[in-house]
Amino acid sequence: MLDYAARGETGITFYSARGERLAALPWREVRERAHVMARKLIGAGFAPGDRLLITADTWPGFFDAFFGAQYAGMLPVPVSVPVGIGGKDAYLDQLRRQFAASGAVAAVAVDELAGYLDDAAREFPALRLHGGMSVLESLPEKPVDLRPLGPKDTCYIQFSSGSTRHPHGVQITQAALMANLAGITGPGGLEVVAGDRAASWLPLYHDMGLIGFLMAPLSTQLSIDYLTPRDFARRPMQWLNIISSNRGTIAYSPSFGYDLATRRAGAKIPPDLDLSCWRHAGIGGDMIRPDVLERFAAAFGPFGFKSSAFLPSYGMAEVCLAITFSKHSTGVRTDTIDRQALADAHLAQPAADPHDEHKARRFVVCGRVLPGHVLEVRGDDGKPAADRVVGRIFVRGPSVMPGYFGEPEASREVLSDDGWLDTGDLGYTLDGEIVVTGRAKDLIIIHGRNIWPQDIEWALSSRKIVKNDDAVAFSVEDDSGDSEHVVVAVLARVAGDEGRQALASEVALAVREMISVDCQVVLVPPTMGLPTTSSGKLSRSRAKANFLAGLYAPKSPAA
Repeated sequence: MLDYAARGETGITFYSARGERLAALPWREVRERAHVMARKLIGAGFAPGDRLLITADTWPGFFDAFFGAQYAGMLPVPVSVPVGIGGKDAYLDQLRRQFAASGAVAAVAVDELAGYLDDAAREFPALRLHGGMSVLESLPEKPVDLRPLGPKDTCYIQFSSGSTRHPHGVQITQAALMANLAGITGPGGLEVVAGDRAASWLPLYHDMGLIGFLMAPLSTQLSIDYLTPRDFARRPMQWLNIISSNRGTIAYSPSFGYDLATRRAGAKIPPDLDLSCWRHAGIGGDMIRPDVLERFAAAFGPFGFKSSAFLPSYGMAEVCLAITFSKHSTGVRTDTIDRQALADAHLAQPAADPHDEHKARRFVVCGRVLPGHVLEVRGDDGKPAADRVVGRIFVRGPSVMPGYFGEPEASREVLSDDGWLDTGDLGYTLDGEIVVTGRAKDLIIIHGRNIWPQDIEWALSSRKIVKNDDAVAFSVEDDSGDSEHVVVAVLARVAGDEGRQALASEVALAVREMISVDCQVVLVPPTMGLPTTSSGKLSRSRAKANFLAGLYAPKSPAA
């Protein structure tokens, strides 16, 4: 793909939080730099198949190392950068787990993170080389033949977003990647055309950033404009400014990115902002929130944004990236269903009163499965379910991974002998399209009733009791082990005992009124923060583990 892209005039451009152009590299220069790096790696004695761990910050060095490893026949292992306050110990623990899971023999980072690699590497004598980019650049370039990975090879290892505690390295094969890219860029996907231009702030260690906004543009010879995730978080309007000024046509974000851009925009939207060029405003990576997208469309509609550009989709790293895409130019289509029927009977029964938020719940229709792939929703009996029956989502096709790297047992847990992948997600079909309702492992079951933790979290943010991503819900067993109760961990951005108690009471009351369940509220200091996955999403499993380990000071259940 890089050889192909290097024949054209397109490339990559890096921007600062202030919108300044930091660097611009045509694809042909990316290729030349990668060739140099490959000869350095081969000359240093690294063998085909050796793993090179790379902290995947959005910087030119990542491209040098990633593509250099490809031309040297090594397997790149892109991993996340530290996120949040006081996260050094957690990040070092994550690196150690990823070193162990990948069996990496070399590791490289942006210079500011080299110390993290050095600290984590002390327990791994097999790591022959580690540090900042200078450790690779200082290697001598030798006159050796390149040995690029072939069509039947694994091409890199992608750690799945839920892997910070027990890392699962997804084997991405050349064949699966190309099948997924054909689906993403072709009919049934984005239908990329000449003249399209991509813009992204998504992290390159996440499948949506790496495949969606590196591999897909590369395979279609498009240009990409990059903003780092950190700079997007500081100044989300720059993402939109870059789309406007460069006439970007394709850009994706999870719901929280659209929400952040809307909330931070306020009166700061430049009068010359023009988003009429944006034809695919994709949404994926987390549960899609229609209310967030409606607010974004309302805020930026006067500046040329068309709500019909929204393109909901569904996917996961175990299928490279994409599984389904919605219809083009139809925007966000929702299905409003009865909460009680969903909880009691696993049925997505249309709501009698769609406007009653206590009894109705909206889900986004995420479209049809990629060409050449098959998707099924299966009931408890393991058989395909009828439309509007909620069950586990399974998918089969050429994009599905062969397994987790070095983990045959974990692979067998999710992959059947005939190639079906258990996604671990719940949903239902609707006239051939999929509606995702949540993660099976996150389900809370109270007295036989299914409760989606997202409902609890959204109830709190919709009432503006907490900000988005400031609350996480999960369940724990009671002392008897015969039942479980709901726990809501809330980031306590208030001072004083009185303010904390008021927040806890307000959270408990809102959950009782909106979800009809009592909960235990625990308040988490902002300095500690709530745990996230490597892709930045809240991690309910890690929050639960922290709670059970006594890291959160519990509050008694509100009466």
